[in-house]
Amino acid sequence: MTLQFQSDFQPQAQQTIIVPVGQNQGQIAAAPLAKISQLVGQQEDVILRGFKAGAKEVVSLPSGDQLFVLLGLGTNVNFSKTLQAFQHLSSKHSHLLTAKTTLLWPATEGDDLFGLLSEAAVNGLWQGSYHLGRYKTSNGQANVVQNADFELSIVLPEDQLAAAKEYCQRGLIIAQAQTEVMALVNAPANYKHPHDLAAWAKASAEKYGYQATIWDKEQITKAGMHALLAVNYGSPEPPAFIFLEYKGPNRNGTQPKIGLVGKGVTFDTGGLSIKPSTNMHYMKSDMGGAAAVLGTMEAAARLKLPVHLVAAIPSTDNSVDALAVKPSDVISSYSGKSIEIIDTDAEGRLILADGLSYVIREHAPQVIIDLATLTGSSVRTFGYQAAALFSNDDQLAHHLEQAGRQTGERVWRLPIWEEYGEDMKSDVADIKNFSGRPVAGAITAAKFLEFFTDNHPSWAHLDIAGTAFGDTPYGKGKAATGYGIRLLIQFLMSVTQE
Repeated sequence: MTLQFQSDFQPQAQQTIIVPVGQNQGQIAAAPLAKISQLVGQQEDVILRGFKAGAKEVVSLPSGDQLFVLLGLGTNVNFSKTLQAFQHLSSKHSHLLTAKTTLLWPATEGDDLFGLLSEAAVNGLWQGSYHLGRYKTSNGQANVVQNADFELSIVLPEDQLAAAKEYCQRGLIIAQAQTEVMALVNAPANYKHPHDLAAWAKASAEKYGYQATIWDKEQITKAGMHALLAVNYGSPEPPAFIFLEYKGPNRNGTQPKIGLVGKGVTFDTGGLSIKPSTNMHYMKSDMGGAAAVLGTMEAAARLKLPVHLVAAIPSTDNSVDALAVKPSDVISSYSGKSIEIIDTDAEGRLILADGLSYVIREHAPQVIIDLATLTGSSVRTFGYQAAALFSNDDQLAHHLEQAGRQTGERVWRLPIWEEYGEDMKSDVADIKNFSGRPVAGAITAAKFLEFFTDNHPSWAHLDIAGTAFGDTPYGKGKAATGYGIRLLIQFLMSVTQE
């Protein structure tokens, strides 16, 4: 995709013109409606018969050798709704798009919001072009948005063009990072082992100018990452520990140091505490946290954000064989703390414990955030609408909540009161990995992770089990959403602007 920007609408032959329209109290406002009528050469009442500007509504109107595509944004237009509408257009109506496509807002005077909404449009168009069926023998035709000659011209007032260029380029970079890691999450387990995640990270780091260090099983053992090794006991595939570092430009004499940790379980059978067969095939998505961290590192490096990022991705699958860790086993960890295994399906928190301890002790970030598709409890609480947020830092939680509202990747904070920690106490070890109670599962998982943060004053845990993998426009079943990358990039931008 190539982005072009212009202050005047310059019609071209065989061109598609996308006209996004929102509703005002259930109706199209007078000014946009008048502009549409003028553009397409039809009376306003005729347009209103076939188009109400509802969310994701698509109506095509030919005018000479051009095609106008009216795209409904619904009420209370914001970044998220705009992104979803353009994602739907690209995914379900790509036949309406041509190599030369123009984005024309029907009313922009005096409103710089349209630069930011144009970012959402670019992000949505690229995301919507994602193709899920890469393992089919007949792969079909590529989406026009993915073609090298696809050019999107964005028409905005002259005084908005400079900001819009920055917004839209950012939207494209984030969307490209999202679709790359979505392909990782959607890959079947036999095509996605820990060394595949490591290879992706190394290739990305070499291409975009940040550092990737990969530890194999021997190095992991030497470092004493016993929790990661314990989860890997039952697997024929060796684990990998991926460490990434990006040092951005130093602006204003400061450069915040942020740590990220992502859960990289490439497939989760549940271990000896085996999961039911229903929907187990979706457990290929259990490295959604790792994917969010990988995508964020790549996007941050490409955007040259003025921040110092250190990231860890402990990666393994959770399989079953005679060597697999057993309920009642007591294992050690990188921190030196002992863990009683109650449930082998509570494996993600074990590998995160090693990742958190390593990043905090060896790299001392000012802020540490971990992301994981961790518990069914978070899905039962929020469904697929928000991630569960836990933090010991009110300011950090506020920043993440704001970033969620701005990007549409919402989070909602849950408590981590001391009383919940009582459920994680063990008689035989320093802590147990599962409370054994059918309540507060997401919270007690967060309490387990908190135990390995060495009382770091600014830590947040995001349980993204319901948001990283769900219903999408790309297929009939559930698939990766790319959740977490826009959220973290917005968060990073906010902390660097303080």
